[in-house]
Amino acid sequence: MTPIYFDNAATTAIGTRVKSVMVEAMELDGNPSSSHALGRKSKAALESARSSVAKLLGCQPGEIIFTSGGTEADNLAILGVVETGKVTAIISSPIEHPAILDSIKKAERLYGVEVYWVKHLPNGDVNLIHLEELLNSHPNSLVSLMQVNNEIGNILDVKTVGSLCQTYDAIFHSDMVQSFGHFPIDLSQLPVDLASCSSHKIHGPKGVGFLYRKKGVSLTTQSNGGKQEREARGGTENLIGILGFSKALEIAVTEMDEINSEIGELKKYFIQKMEANFDNVSFNGASGDLDGSVNSVVNVNFSGANNDMVLFQLDLKGIYVSGGSACSSGAISGSHVLNELGVEGASIRFSFCKENTKEEIDTVISVLMETMT
Repeated sequence: MTPIYFDNAATTAIGTRVKSVMVEAMELDGNPSSSHALGRKSKAALESARSSVAKLLGCQPGEIIFTSGGTEADNLAILGVVETGKVTAIISSPIEHPAILDSIKKAERLYGVEVYWVKHLPNGDVNLIHLEELLNSHPNSLVSLMQVNNEIGNILDVKTVGSLCQTYDAIFHSDMVQSFGHFPIDLSQLPVDLASCSSHKIHGPKGVGFLYRKKGVSLTTQSNGGKQEREARGGTENLIGILGFSKALEIAVTEMDEINSEIGELKKYFIQKMEANFDNVSFNGASGDLDGSVNSVVNVNFSGANNDMVLFQLDLKGIYVSGGSACSSGAISGSHVLNELGVEGASIRFSFCKENTKEEIDTVISVLMETMT
């Protein structure tokens, strides 16, 4: 059987046009920080990519800090802001990405900042009423909430949250790793102070991303040893990766309507097939809501099924997905997101990209039907 890859929320394959740009970039031998001709040539390519990214996202080039990916961007946003001493509290969600949760724990331990967790609605959406209560009670806060949850696909109302943060003079960071390339994003119009992005979620190379830092927002570097990236992130830039990332973002943004239409049809078809063929199926979070979740993610719960067995059978057939069995026994931690939402039983995340097909979905449904019988 030809392998079927439905784990695009974890990482996507590098696009052909992106690879071509990266191969060309391998001819740039100079260090962008060097003052000689080779260095200046590399620096020019780096800044051209920065300008391209900024133009695509409606911000200024100086507001883009290239990083090694979304995790570093999240770390820099949380720890970099807290270390400035300008915030005394962090407000976040217990279903954020571990890069956020672990950074918050470190900030709490190192700097004594107070941490408050916003409540959720039953489907996993942020409780905006509780968020405002927290903002009202805890001035000088940093709020960190992801725009799209990577496990259940829920979409945060970034404009509303950002407006609340402005009202209460809070700094707002959003992990947008799962949303860049899926939604039109104009950072000049969004009330966001900091935003994280990762290349490998949009058919770019692994090991590169950026942190958007709105002009005027103070950060303390978390990577010492150089003055690269406006002194916000020391270390020689991954020029080959950055140029590939820039091309991947260009494709994702300029071809967004066509790509979204194709992926949206796949998700709709998949949900219809699941509901038609399985009586014990439900969808975690908002992922089964075509309008209320990102178009690429469906997190499926199979009541009464054995999570490890289902994953094993899919893997044997060359079907690659992401599994997370929420467990309340304490013996196995499972998915912290599904545990927080009280989900029980076998759960599998299927995530699609523009390269997937309905024929692949039909094959997966057939394999699942064999596995469940």
